[in-house]
Amino acid sequence: MDWLMLLKAFVVGGLICVVGQLLIDLTQLTPARILVLFVTLGVALTAVGVYEPLVNWAGGGATVPLTGFGYSLAKGVEEAVKEKGWIGIFTGGVTGTSGGIAFAIFLGYLCALVAKSKDKA
Repeated sequence: MDWLMLLKAFVVGGLICVVGQLLIDLTQLTPARILVLFVTLGVALTAVGVYEPLVNWAGGGATVPLTGFGYSLAKGVEEAVKEKGWIGIFTGGVTGTSGGIAFAIFLGYLCALVAKSKDKA
């Protein structure tokens, strides 16, 4: 087991989460807007070539948070454009993130089966 990689992943992932918590605590941004900001920031940083070196250095610490989802979207689009041309702009993001999306749907379904729904009133 590579303890140094685990430490780097922990620190980078933790710092990304700290930034999110600071945005919640110190700004008027809603959690939904922060989510969109992080995903968009992941795409933008990937587009300018900054995020991939961070992913290579920190591994899961950079790919698991929401910025990592933006990174996956951008990488999927980049690969699809190379393979299919301009149509890859529309198909690559979903293809690149389909595993994560499918798993989130599956876990949401399992939670719905286990949890008891009730009125908020």
